[in-house]
Amino acid sequence: MSNGAFITVEGSDGAGKTTQLDFIESWLAARRIEVVRTREPGGTEVGEILRNILLNETGLSISNETELLMVFAARQQHLQELILPTLELGKWVLCDRFTDATYAYQGAGRGIEEERIAILEKWVQKDVQPDLTLVLDVDVTIGQRRSESRGSRPDRFEREASDFKLAVRSSYLDRGEKNAKRIRVVDASGSIESVQQSIVRELKDFIRRREPV
Repeated sequence: MSNGAFITVEGSDGAGKTTQLDFIESWLAARRIEVVRTREPGGTEVGEILRNILLNETGLSISNETELLMVFAARQQHLQELILPTLELGKWVLCDRFTDATYAYQGAGRGIEEERIAILEKWVQKDVQPDLTLVLDVDVTIGQRRSESRGSRPDRFEREASDFKLAVRSSYLDRGEKNAKRIRVVDASGSIESVQQSIVRELKDFIRRREPV
């Protein structure tokens, strides 16, 4: 994929992803790294339509399996239309959520077996994986408080019970342990500045590891 890099940012609700994505995008741009920011589900016209259904259409009865298939349908379009072409141009892709979120939300949260998710992952992504994933970790209670303080209407996932959110967080931490080379867990419970300092350390380490020996 030329010199492009694929970075994803994950985290439970209220972890501060939007704030830190803004920061990462600016930090990379200041170092003259061309970066295209996107999100999942979404990133394309088709993806954004599916996103609206998944997050906002509360009147629809969406089964867990349908939800999973819609996530991967949006991902297939996203990869072919935006992510892969951008990487092949040598640019960096900064994505708000990717497949780790599917294992966390549809897997741990909804109770769908990891084996089923893995089949779709292999079919849709082939061998495509993020080069670096930053998981912003925060206690569920803190995340809930932060989400409520925003005053915006909660989406379908934000309205889920605490057990669902605990399962999501646990999945992220478990995946971080099992994929420590790619996934870096960042403590997001502190101040915005302290979280950014941790993120910068991870980004610098990532860039250093990409430099030719």
